[in-house]
Amino acid sequence: MTVARRARRRHHEPPARASATASASALGRFGIIDGLRGFAICLMLFYHFAFDLAWFRVIRADFNNDAFWLAFRTLVVTLFLVLVGVSLVFAKRAHPGIRPFWRRVALIAGCAVLVSIASYLTFPQTFITFGILHCIALCSVLSRPLVAFPRLALTAGIAVVAIGASVHLPLFDTPWLNWIGMMTHKPPTEDYVPLFPWLGVVLIGVALGSVLPRARRTLDAAGRITPTWLAWAGRHSLIIYLVHQPILVGILRVVT
Repeated sequence: MTVARRARRRHHEPPARASATASASALGRFGIIDGLRGFAICLMLFYHFAFDLAWFRVIRADFNNDAFWLAFRTLVVTLFLVLVGVSLVFAKRAHPGIRPFWRRVALIAGCAVLVSIASYLTFPQTFITFGILHCIALCSVLSRPLVAFPRLALTAGIAVVAIGASVHLPLFDTPWLNWIGMMTHKPPTEDYVPLFPWLGVVLIGVALGSVLPRARRTLDAAGRITPTWLAWAGRHSLIIYLVHQPILVGILRVVT
């Protein structure tokens, strides 16, 4: 078939068929992203279940100093935040308007406040002031303007990660500034995901999200083979995050 004939065929393709093709492609791209987010949720569940087992003294593990658990947590947070950046790109292309973005940010920020309140009632000495949801909400706001500038996002992301990993000042140890990062010691809190270096990870995700559509066929294929339950978990990651710990703790209180 000649190029001209292929062009005419595409030009005369029925709208319904063209729409179905585009929808399948979009489902493929978001399917693999949902699947990866679901995989991150599974890793988080494993981590928190092990943490709870240690808290109930069923197992012995040092989550603050053990290299394995520190690396495992870093892997989980990194995967979540890279996907935040990628999703910012895909979401802006699917819904260019600003309202859906702000609704999502408001939802995440509201859930972050609920997590802070619940953790204060449970762990008043170490309650969560700036955890993963707080970080996602703020990083989403700061990163979205760079969706249109992926090279700048990549450069800024690498710089933020480097600064967060290498700059440590007593100024940022104060309760009012430790959410920024660059502190000399980790504050006493149940979850801590500061702006530096994690904003950089989101920005790197933005840069990655801008090039992923070039691998459309691969993404579509990956999306089609992603297990349905894993993609479902990824699409409902926020509610799973909010309810999983009360469920796990409740079960362990009964059986231990």
